[in-house]
Amino acid sequence: MELCHFPPPLQPGDLLLAIAPSGALRETNAFEQGLELWRSQGYRVETVAGYDDRWGYLAGTDAGRRSQLTFALKQPACRGILCVRGGWGGARILEEFVFPPQDDRNPPKWLVGFSDITSLLWAYGQQGIAGLHAPLLTTIAQEPDWSRQRLFNLVQGQFVQGNLLEPLTGNGWGGGTVEGILLPANLTVATHLLNTPYEPDLSNVILALEDIGEAPYRIDRLLTHWRMTGALGKVRGIALGRFSLCDPPVGIPSFSVEEVLRDRLDDLGIPIVSDLPFGHEGENGVLPVGRRATLDSDRGWLAIN
Repeated sequence: MELCHFPPPLQPGDLLLAIAPSGALRETNAFEQGLELWRSQGYRVETVAGYDDRWGYLAGTDAGRRSQLTFALKQPACRGILCVRGGWGGARILEEFVFPPQDDRNPPKWLVGFSDITSLLWAYGQQGIAGLHAPLLTTIAQEPDWSRQRLFNLVQGQFVQGNLLEPLTGNGWGGGTVEGILLPANLTVATHLLNTPYEPDLSNVILALEDIGEAPYRIDRLLTHWRMTGALGKVRGIALGRFSLCDPPVGIPSFSVEEVLRDRLDDLGIPIVSDLPFGHEGENGVLPVGRRATLDSDRGWLAIN
């Protein structure tokens, strides 16, 4: 994967657009709180028409959700795109999707979200733009202060001006230190991007993975697919976030999700750090897509260079 570039830093008064490219909005109170948090930073935050549409479990038809994304990307005044929620549906709107040009007349925008938004972040990365694997509008109100401030500092350009983000700290598995291009993702969504036009070159990548609601045998199945396609054999290191609500089924013999991760990853011979504070149901520290990072599996941290 090639190095991606950050959009221009946000300034007070900048316009941010809220879109729902995936699942239908259900968490109305959390969504309103998310809007207010971004507005409290001095930004104008507006919703794009159709953000509250419903079509089954999706936030409107594929055409409607694709139109939301296209509209936001085409607005020169828009400086950031805030995704409402995850769920499912992002990959559907990528079929035959053409990204509008991002240039001096229509500057690149910050794209913010995670979970199902993985597909859009990876696709945006192929345009050379670093999106942010970060809290959604429906989850940011539940974030601790450090996580919210980390995100706001990043979009305000403090990072690109030379102030480093604090490393995320977890549990190092040993195996030394590696540098590479960071590629954060939801494991399930990313697995279904393999062998599609949106699978990036993984040869110089530090893969950062999280997931929710997948039983250990399903995590096993996903990681086995990565192994059998050869994708895991290409990456330089793996950063593991939170695997939430992934407990074994009651009354059925099972490994724990921790045991599955060890079994499927520990023999790769690459640096691995687990239990990092990103993912669902807890702290979700922002991780930029396509930026240089260092993974230290002896000391147990992930740093953005």
